[in-house]
Amino acid sequence: MACLFSGRVLIRNNSDQDELDTEAELSRRLENRLVLLFFGAGSCPKCQAFAPILRDFFVRLTDEFYVLRAAQLALVYVSQDSTEEQQDLFLRDMPKKWLFLPFEDDLKRDLGRRFSVERLPAVVVLKPNGDVLTLDAADEIRRLGPACFANWQEASEVLDRSFLLPEDLDDPAPRSLTEPLRRRKYRVDPAARGVRGRGRGGDPGQEGEAEGGSVGLF
Repeated sequence: MACLFSGRVLIRNNSDQDELDTEAELSRRLENRLVLLFFGAGSCPKCQAFAPILRDFFVRLTDEFYVLRAAQLALVYVSQDSTEEQQDLFLRDMPKKWLFLPFEDDLKRDLGRRFSVERLPAVVVLKPNGDVLTLDAADEIRRLGPACFANWQEASEVLDRSFLLPEDLDDPAPRSLTEPLRRRKYRVDPAARGVRGRGRGGDPGQEGEAEGGSVGLF
């Protein structure tokens, strides 16, 4: 995903406007995440109406006040504002975790063409590998709110970062998807194992002895 912005600068929407200008920084912010490209403009009445909805959607998925772990989600504002002042004013009340391109970056225009953005607002949802999940999720976000993220996550094969240790130590977690089947297939009943380990006469001293005095394998 970071390759989409390779060689570019993304800016965090915080008070310091921190710049992400290295491949490592871009990767840390974007890799293994669903990325929303939000095309909007402060002068657009529909964008003004949609912005609080999108802000609430994002905050409820990423703010620790609402969730134990922030969702694997990033948002890049692709400004269609006519002036930098309009862009700054529009972002003023938006989440600090949002990212945006510098106002003068012509990638904004190229992204609009690449994803066939024809109206504002538009929210392009990208999978972690950069493939398009949906070209415009604005209506879905309006209708479903944060609930639609679970559908996107399942469809995008985002790797879950929250690996938890099993609470039942007597039944350790399987080491592979097929291990439970292998356990069931090759499980030996302890009672049967005890019978096979004795001689025909049931004498413990004859353990492992089969008919004819040879050692039997099972």
